[in-house]
Amino acid sequence: MMVKSRKPGEKEVGPSAPVPLSVMLITKDAARKLRVCLESVAFADEIVILDCGSTDDTEEIAKEFGARWYVEPWKGFGPQKNSALEKCSNEWVLAIDADERVPARTARVISRVLAGRKLADAYSFRRKNYFHGKWIKMGEWWPDEVIRLLRKSAGRYEGVLHEKWTTSGRLEKLTCEIEHYSFDNYSDMIQVMDRYSKIWAEEMHAEGKKAGPADALLRFSWMFFRSYFLRRGFLAGFDGFMIALTKAMGSFFKYAKLHELNSQAGKAK
Repeated sequence: MMVKSRKPGEKEVGPSAPVPLSVMLITKDAARKLRVCLESVAFADEIVILDCGSTDDTEEIAKEFGARWYVEPWKGFGPQKNSALEKCSNEWVLAIDADERVPARTARVISRVLAGRKLADAYSFRRKNYFHGKWIKMGEWWPDEVIRLLRKSAGRYEGVLHEKWTTSGRLEKLTCEIEHYSFDNYSDMIQVMDRYSKIWAEEMHAEGKKAGPADALLRFSWMFFRSYFLRRGFLAGFDGFMIALTKAMGSFFKYAKLHELNSQAGKAK
């Protein structure tokens, strides 16, 4: 069902009035999943999207939902989200990704939380990760606690790759979920693994970190054992095996690529 578009700052009246909440997203060519995401956050009174150069219909879909649209060069996940956060008008922000959805029950919980008097400074949700149309309940993908509802003035994002919301304030866990549809197939998983391991290795190399072949092999072995056996990824069938494998390969290539950068830098001296 389509949600009626709202202009920036436009408010509804009556009992169905939007919650005084900003929804914040950073995007790049997210048109295929963005519409469903924005439909799920129609309870908020503001949507802020910071894009980094989409060439698909991301902008058109964003404006259809009345989102405030900005474009800036990519700076890394943490810096990009901090920039988007600064553009939000409300003190409370729901930070989500275009491949995430907020179920109706979770929307009601958020509304009740923000209507309360004694608020924490940030709230985490349990994230249900889906793959091939199924909720993956085992392995590294569950339980998956993510901080998404936050008081803008109480912290900031740290980290270029795996950004983390840091706050000296109080964090509470909510027992409701956000749904996540990140990968369509194994090729998606491999491409993301390759891209993220490269970013991580370059960041660590810039900080002067070192790694050798043994580090890569040990990280691979431990990550696969933990994901597939300790966290019972094998119960998710072949998908569970592939998730554990790509997770382990991601760890392997992080350190293999860091070792490669170290070796290249040594030869250049």
